[in-house]
This record gives sequence, C-alpha cells and structure tokens, in this order.
Amino acid sequence: MVMNKEEIIKKNLKFEIEHCGKSKTEIAKALGISKPTLSQYLSGRIMPSLETFARLCEIIGCSADEILEIK
Repeated sequence: MVMNKEEIIKKNLKFEIEHCGKSKTEIAKALGISKPTLSQYLSGRIMPSLETFARLCEIIGCSADEILEIK
C-alpha cells in the first residue's frame, strides 16, 4: 500500500517525537500548545501551522526535510 503525503508526515513526525528524548508535555509546553493538540498532530487529526511545524522541528532536533521526506 502506498501512503499519501499526510500519512508519511504523520508517521515521520510521530517517530521523531518519540525518539527525540523529550516528553510530549515538554514539547507541547515549548511550542505553547496543549498536550491534546500535540496528540492531534500525532494522530493526523490536525496538522500544525507552518510556523508551529518549523518550531517543532527545532525543538525535537529534526529537519523538516526528514519529516516531509524531501530529498
């Protein structure tokens, strides 16, 4: 099965957040969002704004290219 772009982003974002060494509470606090909002990003229910996505990448120490699978 081929994943669509949203599924790829969700999978990669979830992986990077789970392996960054920070708790979801710490990440949400650093972003200025609630933990349930972060959970919605991870479930794919909502996508973060570009500004939030860029900040999230900085916080978890991952490039946007990795999450978006841009080569």
